[in-house]
Amino acid sequence: MKFFALLSLVGLNLAGAAPATPADKQFETMANAYIEQYLQHNPEEATNLGDHRFDARLTDYSPHAFAEARAAAHDFRTRLEKIDRAELTGANKVDAQILQDAIDYELFQLEELKEWESNPLVYNESLANSLYLLVARDFAPAADRIANLRRRMVALPAVIVQAKANLQRPPEIDTQTAIEQTQGAISLVREGLAPLLDQAPELKKEIAPLQEKTAAALEDYKKWLQGDLLPRSVGDFRLGEEKYRKKLHFALASDLPMEEVMKRAQADLAATQAAIYETALPLYKKYFPDADPAALADKHKVTAAVLDKLAQEHPDNDTIVDYAKKVLGEATAFVREKNFVTVPNEPLDIIVMPEFKRGAGIAYCDSPGPLEKNGKTFFAIEPTPNDWPDERKKSFFREYNNDMVHDLVVHEAMPGHYLQLMHSNQFKGPTLVRAMFQSGSMIEGWAVCMEQTMAENGFGGPEVKIEQLKMRLRVIVNAIIDQRIHAGKMTEQEAIDLMEKEGFQQEGEAVAKWKRARITSAQLSTYFIGVSEWLDLRARAQVKAGKDFDAKKFNDEALSFGSPPVKYIREMMGL
Repeated sequence: MKFFALLSLVGLNLAGAAPATPADKQFETMANAYIEQYLQHNPEEATNLGDHRFDARLTDYSPHAFAEARAAAHDFRTRLEKIDRAELTGANKVDAQILQDAIDYELFQLEELKEWESNPLVYNESLANSLYLLVARDFAPAADRIANLRRRMVALPAVIVQAKANLQRPPEIDTQTAIEQTQGAISLVREGLAPLLDQAPELKKEIAPLQEKTAAALEDYKKWLQGDLLPRSVGDFRLGEEKYRKKLHFALASDLPMEEVMKRAQADLAATQAAIYETALPLYKKYFPDADPAALADKHKVTAAVLDKLAQEHPDNDTIVDYAKKVLGEATAFVREKNFVTVPNEPLDIIVMPEFKRGAGIAYCDSPGPLEKNGKTFFAIEPTPNDWPDERKKSFFREYNNDMVHDLVVHEAMPGHYLQLMHSNQFKGPTLVRAMFQSGSMIEGWAVCMEQTMAENGFGGPEVKIEQLKMRLRVIVNAIIDQRIHAGKMTEQEAIDLMEKEGFQQEGEAVAKWKRARITSAQLSTYFIGVSEWLDLRARAQVKAGKDFDAKKFNDEALSFGSPPVKYIREMMGL
């Protein structure tokens, strides 16, 4: 098959690797077959990966397609069980476990979560992102990409029909967010395709009627969401303890029970609150030299006063992207100077977040798939919602003040997600298992760990250090509210109070996080567990190397294995 020829490009044995065993060949054949059918069922994921054979297709959300996917997953799970894991060599030893977890998670989604029945946001991948992926990167001539864009737009109304048939009683917040994102999809079709269509003027006029027809179909879908689905959107946004426990297991790639996650988060909350006060105290004396000395003992007041002072200097919707670009230049120069990790040279663009992707977080890093020819990464920043009152918008940017933007750039770009994912794309294994099924806790944990590393090395001075500790408090609070919302009964006011009073968050950030916490589950916990694992890994390496510890050698080696769970990196590094 054509795909297996493609896989052979990444399936070369690494230098010095042991000869492949019969078990290796059995695993690679099975893994390749699973990936092939998986990408056929999920063509948008194939496009994102950089495999463009399915760029003309959209996901089939019919009952038959889901039944077919379930049967295939069970079949491959059985085949995987028959392989002698003890005989696997090299990357296959880890990748077999990663694949098992991926198949088990797919079965959990297909048999228990069934989000296509309860979450209209599921369909956004086909209704908007499928088109955006063909526009964003120049991986092929414009005419070729436009041909596939046309086919996807032709197929889009069928997805809407399936969405209408499948969706039953979703949570209100999911439907409200879907309405907002569908408006973004309409804008994408009417206006956002121009960067691609302008490259082929001879096709632009020809495709215009289809653009309008597609936009009209999305307009109709939006009206259906508002008039039909929203009134019956009475489902519970809480996942429930049983499903949350299972999903957390997959999200963390860990057997750590949720009770232990909560115990660790609460302990770290107290420790980080103490650390942020110690950082705030000299800044308080600097900014408030005439303050009553007795006030210095009020830890919460001292910390809040310093954070409020720093919040006064901040960007806004019109300036945040340009300011982030400036900070990116500073962060890149700083990392090169300190030389604690190899800096990639692939291009990085900071952009305003596309409208159809908004509602789930302030920023994201969109890196190219490991098979993508265009290696550009997009760091997208979300503007505040138009319907927010002015005071809430100001509150939000007091949260994302100049010093906090430094920490945000570190997390999303340098040396956070952008750097780590560029390293990850260099990993070449016998299959695409590790490239496809990346660990969220490893990826998010690295980014949070780099926030701490940059602050420890002096990036931005004590002002950025205190914002980094505030972000660490957010990471901890995120894990707490994630669990208490989805496995408990935490109310909006309880969540807001925890974020504002214990995490020093501004009202705008807390309100946005309450929304994000409801439309996601388990993901907000990956940051806390991920950074804990990375810090533990680094501590183990330091103990083992002693005075010979080399930060760059450690970081480069740890990043050389792709993006597997940290527990496997520890195993492969002999720690």
